[in-house]
Amino acid sequence: MEIEELTSLEVIVDDVIYMPSLEAPADKPYPFVYFITIKNNSNQKVKIFGRKWILTTEDGQKLVVEGEGVVGQFPEILAGEEFNYNSYHVISGDSQVGGAFFGETNNGIPIYTKIPSFELTIPKWA
Repeated sequence: MEIEELTSLEVIVDDVIYMPSLEAPADKPYPFVYFITIKNNSNQKVKIFGRKWILTTEDGQKLVVEGEGVVGQFPEILAGEEFNYNSYHVISGDSQVGGAFFGETNNGIPIYTKIPSFELTIPKWA
């Protein structure tokens, strides 16, 4: 069965905050917290099973991060409802981030929806 884009599942990047107080490894010392809303504008329930993030550094290097669920959960989002969460990325330099969430409708149809790209820009004072 082919996976299809569910454009009525809307992903909103609510905020991105540089958080130097979070732990970060020496090779990626810049932590950013991001806040995401997944809005189900469709007429059916959607369950999210996984996600794929693509981080691209200023020099063009790509890091792909894939995993099951969303922050340890497998949210079921009813028609007209939304799921909100926050998580973080640690980076070594300014980066652009984007990706997709994967799941299925209540009819068992595999779907994905794109995560809009956003910037992780290290403050000059950091």
